[in-house]
Amino acid sequence: MSEKLKIKLSIADRVYPLTIPVQQEEGLRKAAKKIDAMIKQFEQSYAVRDKQDVLAMCALQFASQATQKNIDKNSNQEEISKRLEALSALLNEQL
Repeated sequence: MSEKLKIKLSIADRVYPLTIPVQQEEGLRKAAKKIDAMIKQFEQSYAVRDKQDVLAMCALQFASQATQKNIDKNSNQEEISKRLEALSALLNEQL
């Protein structure tokens, strides 16, 4: 059984108490800092009055980054597969 840790994360001037596995603490704290930094960036760049709008913009930004990484990963895997097939064909020709 993994150990649980009680932490409090502050996001957009709100505190969220969480009970998490110990190994997730660092990732959650870094994520909260990234969210707060992105909130500040959006607030400085755009005339946003509502925190909910800023949080929605942050969610869209993170979701689009994750989606793009998956698209890039799939594209890279297809390219690697094609190259491996070509190498395999070349090796078969030499044998």
